[in-house]
Amino acid sequence: MESSILDAQQNSTGLVDKYAWKALAGSALGYAMDGFDMLILGFMLPTIAVALKLTIPQSGALATGTLVGAVIGGILFGALSDRYGRVHVLTWTILLFAIFTGLCAFAQGFWDLLAYRTLAGLGLGGEFGIGMALAAEAWPASKRARVSSYVALGWQTGVLLAALLTPLWLPYIGWRGMFLVGILPAFVTWAMRKKLHEPEVFMRQRQATSKGPNRFKLLVADRRTALTSLGMVILCSVQNFGYFGIMIWLPSFLSKQMGLSLTQSGLWTAITVGGMMIGIGLFGQLADRIGRKPMFLLYQVGSVIMAIVYAQLTSPAATLWAGALMGMFVNGMVGGYGTLLSEAYPTAARATAQNVLWNVGRAVGGLGPVAVGSVAAHYSFQTAIAMLAGLYVLDVIATLWLIPELKNVELV
Repeated sequence: MESSILDAQQNSTGLVDKYAWKALAGSALGYAMDGFDMLILGFMLPTIAVALKLTIPQSGALATGTLVGAVIGGILFGALSDRYGRVHVLTWTILLFAIFTGLCAFAQGFWDLLAYRTLAGLGLGGEFGIGMALAAEAWPASKRARVSSYVALGWQTGVLLAALLTPLWLPYIGWRGMFLVGILPAFVTWAMRKKLHEPEVFMRQRQATSKGPNRFKLLVADRRTALTSLGMVILCSVQNFGYFGIMIWLPSFLSKQMGLSLTQSGLWTAITVGGMMIGIGLFGQLADRIGRKPMFLLYQVGSVIMAIVYAQLTSPAATLWAGALMGMFVNGMVGGYGTLLSEAYPTAARATAQNVLWNVGRAVGGLGPVAVGSVAAHYSFQTAIAMLAGLYVLDVIATLWLIPELKNVELV
């Protein structure tokens, strides 16, 4: 209790204590685990398709199934986290993810692999929202946007490792071995989180209310909150649709249409991810200084422009650098969702809001791999990318009319 009081005092003065750094490390590492798992699937899809005789729609369905599981798990575990605590529930999600990711290595066909991926997604779904809530509650308001971007960088670190390691290891240990490798970060994350206690703001809220409120109703508690929730659903849907639609198929596109080897495709993807990481880091730093809403609008307009530019390119070199710049805008926005969702909702529903609204976006985003794959099959990957520009225009409209500015707001 004494350490929790000290945490609260340091948080209110803008200082960053050891607990805050531990909360950040545990949240970011868990999210890195998720990113690693999702991208190794993208790299392994061609190999898995050959081994299990899958069609193109079935291959896309494996990614979509994971995201469907993440939606269900996110909604379930977000609400449980607001009731029982961030750290406890995060531990449950990690164990669930690890068990069913490991079982993927023993799949014999499409249906059992789809089942394992969906069930692993249940655990994966809790990571984003609960980790974001934990980090936001541990850090001071003046640094909340950047810490949310640090957690988001965890995902990209996992993606980057997948892009670099999968081409090296896949030829030697196969796709089954890669699934087994994918569970190792779960054990590290589980060990780290055993050393964390619950944030002070969460403990105060739980002690103040003998019976918890209906957390889902708090997402539409009044007209302003309902409009914010609608805006966040639109933003999260566009974010996930664009990201997964691009990243799941990017390795295959670079290999088949650009004629790059697996190793070269990994390098190209890694550079694109590098652009995303720069964009995320800049977003957090600038959002703490000039505000959340201006940064979202800047990145959304950049996404429209870069999606159109990228669709016109035909040379590998141009695709390389334009991909990095497109990644900076398209995925840089993910550095702001955690802080915006943390600030717009009370502690009693913070993790619920994070996971419900983000994972509703994931549900819509789960259609991304299927939609992009279908358009690419009938036309081209470039055409599919160009079509995404329209979604980012919708993003701009939603941000202007539905999203409030919450810079420096204190959590309640």
